[in-house]
Amino acid sequence: MEQQSGLNLIELIMKGGIIMIPIGFLSIVSIYFIIERWVFIHQAFKIEANFLANLKDLLGKGDIKAAKAYCQRLNTPISRVIEKGVNRIGKPIKDIESAMESVAGIENDKLEKNLGFLGLTSGIAPMLGFIGTISGIIKIFYNISVSDNISIGIIAGGLYEKMITSGAGLIVGVIAYAGYHLLNTRIDRFNNKLQETAMEFIDILES
Repeated sequence: MEQQSGLNLIELIMKGGIIMIPIGFLSIVSIYFIIERWVFIHQAFKIEANFLANLKDLLGKGDIKAAKAYCQRLNTPISRVIEKGVNRIGKPIKDIESAMESVAGIENDKLEKNLGFLGLTSGIAPMLGFIGTISGIIKIFYNISVSDNISIGIIAGGLYEKMITSGAGLIVGVIAYAGYHLLNTRIDRFNNKLQETAMEFIDILES
């Protein structure tokens, strides 16, 4: 007797039913956001190696206008925060720090854009998978009650198809969960670098 050939990935997805559509949508969008946010955050880390040294030289010459233009030319999250501090030179240090913190908060919000979607997906995708499986089980037992046929083949055949949704939902949930926490770790590292740079800038002003 000829053995049944194995199913390929497309066939498995098709057997998962209509619930695979939202799960597939969540997977595509999650992967896109993870890649897009990773690139964006990676770009945010970029800053000239001698940024503070060059800024110190300009401020030492009293050329605040050139220091501001230098920060604008770099146009990075860190340089924008420092630029706000340069604009406040002449005011009390507390005012300078407060202005920089406000801009830092705005820049942090930009980095965290769309991370909420990943956090939501990490919880919703597995639940969608379980809903698909439970719905499939209900249909299986309904068909059994109608046909009065409780053969193992009917139960197992229908059940494995519906378990596909649970597996797919869990996979998408894990991807979104891992991406969410990985990106948050990168943002925390960036914020530490930003705080360190801001403190060094304040030290320059107080020296």
